[in-house]
Amino acid sequence: MEQKDQILIEERAEIISKYRALLRSIRGLFGNEDIAKIRKAIETAIQLNPLLRRPSGELSIVHTLEVAKIVVEEIGLGRTSIICALLYDLVQVANISVKKIGELFGKQEEIIVDGLVKVAELYSRGTSIENENFRKLLLTFAQDLRVVLIIIAERLLTMRKLAKYDPESQLKISSEVAYLYAPIAHRLGLYVIKSEMEDLVMKFTNREMYSFIAKKLNDTKRARDKYINEFIEPLKKELDGQGLKFEIKGRTKTIHSIYNKMKKQNHEFEQVYDLFAIRVILDSNTKNEKADCWKVYSIVTDMYRPNPSRMRDWISIPKSNGYESLHTTVLGPQEKWVEVQIRTRRMDDVAEHGLAAHWKYKGGKSEKGMDQWLSNIREVLENPEVNAIDFIDDFKLNLYDEEVFVFTPKGDLIRMPKGATVLDFAFEIHSNIGKKCVGAIVNQRNVPIKHKLRNGDTIEIKTSINQVPKKEWLNIVVTSKAKGKLKQSLKEIQYKEAEYGRETLIRRLKNAKVELTDQLLHQLVKQFKYKTVHDFYYDISIHKLDFQAIRDYLFGDEIKSQDKESVDSTTSRSAENFVVSQINEDLPGTDILVIERNLKNIEYKLAKCCNPIFGDEIFGFVSVTGGIKIHRKNCPNANEMYHKFGYRIIKAQWASGKESEFSVSLKVTGSDDIGIISNISFLITKELKLKLRSISIDSHEGIFEGNVSVFINNTSALNVLMKKIKGIKGVYSVSRIENR
Repeated sequence: MEQKDQILIEERAEIISKYRALLRSIRGLFGNEDIAKIRKAIETAIQLNPLLRRPSGELSIVHTLEVAKIVVEEIGLGRTSIICALLYDLVQVANISVKKIGELFGKQEEIIVDGLVKVAELYSRGTSIENENFRKLLLTFAQDLRVVLIIIAERLLTMRKLAKYDPESQLKISSEVAYLYAPIAHRLGLYVIKSEMEDLVMKFTNREMYSFIAKKLNDTKRARDKYINEFIEPLKKELDGQGLKFEIKGRTKTIHSIYNKMKKQNHEFEQVYDLFAIRVILDSNTKNEKADCWKVYSIVTDMYRPNPSRMRDWISIPKSNGYESLHTTVLGPQEKWVEVQIRTRRMDDVAEHGLAAHWKYKGGKSEKGMDQWLSNIREVLENPEVNAIDFIDDFKLNLYDEEVFVFTPKGDLIRMPKGATVLDFAFEIHSNIGKKCVGAIVNQRNVPIKHKLRNGDTIEIKTSINQVPKKEWLNIVVTSKAKGKLKQSLKEIQYKEAEYGRETLIRRLKNAKVELTDQLLHQLVKQFKYKTVHDFYYDISIHKLDFQAIRDYLFGDEIKSQDKESVDSTTSRSAENFVVSQINEDLPGTDILVIERNLKNIEYKLAKCCNPIFGDEIFGFVSVTGGIKIHRKNCPNANEMYHKFGYRIIKAQWASGKESEFSVSLKVTGSDDIGIISNISFLITKELKLKLRSISIDSHEGIFEGNVSVFINNTSALNVLMKKIKGIKGVYSVSRIENR
C-alpha cells in the first residue's frame, strides 16, 4: 500500500512539474488574457484526464503537457494551438464533445480539435499507410496546418520516449515517422525537428551504424572543436572590423545526414570532409538584410578560396517553405573544405522553426508558396479517381525540397521540383494547356514535352487542338498535380471509349437479332474474364476484343459448322477460275483479284497493316462487318489470323494481266546530306516516271531517316525502285514499311 501511495505521490509531483514548465514557457510570450485561457485549458486537462496511460506506461496527461511545451517552444505556435494540444485527448477519454470545447474556448479551437480527434480515431483503427484511411488522415492535415504541426510535436515526443515501447511498436512508429512525418517536417521548414526525427529513426532501425557514427563523432569532438575555433577566430576579427553585429558558431551535422553522405559517396567516416558547417547569423534590419549577407559572403570568400560549384543563393529566391540563406563551401586551414551558411536572425528563426516563425514575421499570414503546396495536396486528396496506393506516391511528390525556378514569357516566377519537365510546367499553368501541350519554346529554342527544366528557363508552351493526353505521358511528368490531372483525363477518355464500345456492341447484337440484357452482359463479362463492365466495353471499342469471338460464344456450333462447310468447299476448287465481282473504291482498278465464287457482291479492301500490291502473295480475311480484307501472306498479323481465326481465311490471288497503281511507303536511311533528298526525288519522278505521293525527313546527329510514299504498279517495279534508291550515294538502307 505504501509503494502504491509513493507512486501516486511521484506521479502527482511529475504532473505539477510539467504544468509549471509549460507555464514558464508561455510567460513573456502572451498577454494576460491569453495566459488565462491557456491555464484554464491546462487545469481542464488535468482535472478530467488524470489517470489514463499511454502504451509506454506513462500518464497521458504528462505526455499532453509535454506536447504542448514542444508546440510553444520548438515550433513556436500560439495560444489556439497550445489549447488544442492540451484538450483533444479529452474528447477521446472524458466524454467531452468537440462542440463543448468550442463553447468553452472558441470556434477555431473546435475545428482544430475536431481534426486532431479524427486523426486519433484513424490511428485507433490501426491505420496503415496502404489503407484508404490514410487519405482521410492527410486530408485532415491539409484542412488546417496546425493539425499536422501538433501531430508532428506529438510524434517527436513519442520518438524521444520510444525506448519505453516494445520492439514491434518501435519499428512500426519509426517507419511511419521516416516515411511521412520527417518529410513533412522538412517541407514545412522544421529542420531541427526533421533532423532529430531522422536521427531517432536511425537509432531504432539501424542501431549499429547509429552507434558507430555517434562514437566517431564523440571521439573526434575535441579535434573538431579546435579546428572550428581556428577557422572562426580570424573571421570574427574581420567581421568586427567591418562594424557588423553577428553571432558565429560551428554546427556538427546530424548522424543521419553523415550516414547518407557515406552511402552516397561510398566513403568511410574519415573520408566525409563536411562533418560540420559554420553559421554566421547577422543582427540586421529588414531593409539591409540582403546587402549585409552579401557583404559577409564577400569577406568570407576573400579570406578563404570558395568552390564555385557549391554556391547556393536562397536569399534572392527563397525556397518554397520560406528558407533563406547564402551557402558557400570554402577551403579552410589545413586544406579542408568547410561549408559556411550566412543569414540574418530572422532568416535563422525561420530556418530553425519553419512556418510558425514565418507567420510571426509576416504578421500571421502564411507564405504564398506554402498555400499553393497545401492547395495542391488538397487537389490530389480530393480526386476520387486516385486509389490509395497511387495517392501515396502522388502525395510524396509534394514533399520535394530541391527546386528549380523558371519563368513564364511575361516574367512570372514559377517554382517546380527538380526533374520537372515541360509537360509538368504546362499542367502547372492550367490543366487544359497540359492536355493540349505538344512542346515548348525554352529560351527561344524548340524542345519536346519531355525536356527537363533548368533554373532560369523562360518557357512558352505550344499547344494543338488535335493533341490528346496519352498514357505514356505518365512516365514524363513528375509533379503530383500533373499526374493527378493526367490520370483524370485518361479516365475521361477511357469512359468515352467504353461508351462507344457499348453502343457498338448493342448495334452488332441487334443486327444478329439479340438484345443486350443485364443478364447477358454479366454473362459476357464473366466469359471473357473482365473485372468490370467498363473494361469489357473499352476493349470492344479499341478492337482488342473481336466481336466475332462474342458471336462464336453466343451462337456456338452453328457458326462453326457453317464456317467449316464454307472452308471445306474451297479445297476442291481452283481459285484461278473465279474473279471478284465487286471491288471497293479503296481497292485500285477493277477485276484485279481472283477469289471464291460464292462470295459475290461483298465489299473488299486492301488491309492497311501490310498494304499489298500487285505481285504480292495474298489471302482474304472475312471481317466482323462481313466485308473482306486482302492481306499479304507475310503480313505482320498473318500468323495470329491463321492461328486464331483460320475458318475466316479465304484464298485469293491477283488476276493475270490486270494491274493498277498502288500506294507503297519506303523507309530510307542515310547520311544527312542536303543533296540526297533531291537525288531521291529526281530518281522517282524524272528517271522512273513514278508519282511521288509524299516524302518526310527527320535528321539527328548526322543521320537522316525518311519516309517516301509513291504510287507503283507491281512488286517488280517496286524492287527496281528500291535497288536504285539504295544505289544513291549516301543511302544506307531501303525497306518497305509495314504498319502493325
